[in-house]
Amino acid sequence: MKLFDVYPLYNLKPVRGEGNYVYDNKGQAYLDLYGGHAVISIGHAHPHYIAKITEQLHALGFYSNSIVNDLQTELAQKLGALSGCDSYNLFLCNSGAEANENALKMASFHNGRTKVVAFKKSFHGRTSAAVNVTDSPYIQAPINKTFPVDFLPWNDLDAVEKSLSKGDVAAVIIEGIQGVGGIYVPNPHFLQELQALCHKHDTVLILDEIQSGYGRSGRFFAFQHVPEIEPDLITMAKGMGNGFPVGGVLVHPKFQAKHGMLGTTFGGSHLACAASIAVLEVLYQEKLIQNAAEVGNYLLDELAKVELIKEIRGEGLMVGMEFDFNTTELRKNLLFDEKVFVGSSSNPNVIRLLPALCLGIKEVDLFMEKLDQALNKLELE
Repeated sequence: MKLFDVYPLYNLKPVRGEGNYVYDNKGQAYLDLYGGHAVISIGHAHPHYIAKITEQLHALGFYSNSIVNDLQTELAQKLGALSGCDSYNLFLCNSGAEANENALKMASFHNGRTKVVAFKKSFHGRTSAAVNVTDSPYIQAPINKTFPVDFLPWNDLDAVEKSLSKGDVAAVIIEGIQGVGGIYVPNPHFLQELQALCHKHDTVLILDEIQSGYGRSGRFFAFQHVPEIEPDLITMAKGMGNGFPVGGVLVHPKFQAKHGMLGTTFGGSHLACAASIAVLEVLYQEKLIQNAAEVGNYLLDELAKVELIKEIRGEGLMVGMEFDFNTTELRKNLLFDEKVFVGSSSNPNVIRLLPALCLGIKEVDLFMEKLDQALNKLELE
């Protein structure tokens, strides 16, 4: 049997990781400024994380959600305390796409509507409803297009008002910081007025914090950079488990739960909870959210000195660098010559930086040296 060939692969085989580095099968170290799509939040192979998962695996790896699992309660309490969202309720699942599926379902349950407002360049997942609200027709099969979606321009309040005023929109879904689309931060006034319009038209506001959440922006959730934002639903995944598959939805207390309305086989398993609790404990004990803010500011200041960068966007350790040229060759130079992992974007001129939140000043300085060397190797007209 062969693997189904849907991933373009670099000829590179990481076999272990430690902190901000991964190592290939030849022992070569690579500075990791991508974290496997923003998944690695507390660093590779953190000892506390390993110990928590190992201890839980020796005790009980899995049982169903039809029995009491005290780890779920512990996770909810620690998540509420660290995020500042302790009035919300937690539904646990397995991935970001599944979190968005359930959030969209909750919105439709709430007001009985089916239409959704999303934004151009959005990415919310690859499963049925999530991919339908993702602005990428290439990855949408005909079977996915089962409800109407308005893809509106970023920061365009007039377009949102026009769409919501028709009274048929179940939900507005927006990324706390747009990730795959190229690292776009919403205008604070736009986000505040977007929330007001959702309240006015009984439309559910879903904040997709799958990539931008869990401290990456220098706040626990990116929307918390904007005063008085209280989303109806907040979706999470990626950095939540530091590599262990886990996702979740924070549900505003105005929503009433009913037995059977949501469900999952593997979501909230004992192992998933152990991994997630370990992440929260490390974030708190090592002050990694504060570190993301401080090191992120240093990174942005250093990048601003690079003349070839057309625009720099982001918050904390979620950063986009836009150039006047396609960055494919630059990314290859960084990976194969300079031994640095960085990320791409749906905009080929943008490189994304999504390192672990334990990134230090010395790693930023090292990256700046390697970026300079990689840029010098380009043959630009």
